[in-house]
Amino acid sequence: MKPTRIIILAVAVVAAGLAGMLAMRLSGKKAPELVETVIQKEPTVKVLVTAENLPVGSRLNDKSMAWMSWPSSGVVDGFITDSTRPNAMTELQGVVVRMPMFKGEPMRAEKIADSSSRIMSSLLPSGKRAVATEISVATGAGGFVLPNDRVDIIMVRENKDNGNYITENILSNVRVLAIDQQVQESEDGKKSVVGTTATLELTPDQAKVIAVAQQMAQRLTLALRSVADSQESDTLAPDYLLHGGDGKADIQVIKSGAIVKSTATAAQAK
Repeated sequence: MKPTRIIILAVAVVAAGLAGMLAMRLSGKKAPELVETVIQKEPTVKVLVTAENLPVGSRLNDKSMAWMSWPSSGVVDGFITDSTRPNAMTELQGVVVRMPMFKGEPMRAEKIADSSSRIMSSLLPSGKRAVATEISVATGAGGFVLPNDRVDIIMVRENKDNGNYITENILSNVRVLAIDQQVQESEDGKKSVVGTTATLELTPDQAKVIAVAQQMAQRLTLALRSVADSQESDTLAPDYLLHGGDGKADIQVIKSGAIVKSTATAAQAK
């Protein structure tokens, strides 16, 4: 290449550089700087969770529990942590599950009971009673009533005055604790439980009502309710089947399926 051309190219390169520097100064902008992004990890704590799905009545063991890292900001009262109960997995061996729990769910005291062998008493909330009543395929919703379902109790009895039958709802939305001695659904969740006895979760007053109804009724039927009704009241009971309330013992005389005498009606008569 001729020297003249080399000189011309060199001058052009220098001129381009000077023009770029001048443009940068005039605009007042600095060359972009690299910004380092700092990611801060939220502190975690170890929370005791279920390692598998646990149905009602099952017992806890090493395989059903595990420690899981949990964001410290998400820990609420009732969670079992390794800082508050480091030996929790040993202490909870054999404890009975009172409510269904799912894999990865934090353990809470409300959903588990003591480790005694009395499973039914462990499943009962405070103040409730377990009362059994006979059922059949015909009176138990065709065998589709399962433990933990909600049912209405319907009583059918004969009217002694005219020979007709009277049907009335004596208990509403009560929980089924067990069918025979099964306190949970079948493992595949598809099989119905066809039994001869249903154990119900009742208040003390409801227990009195069903004891009287079992003597009066020609038939007691369990009517299966939707799970959407679980929040409705379940403490109502017919007044005529439940006398007293003043703390005194009540005595009822039932003859031919009807109440013919009670201490409550006798006291009112006086």
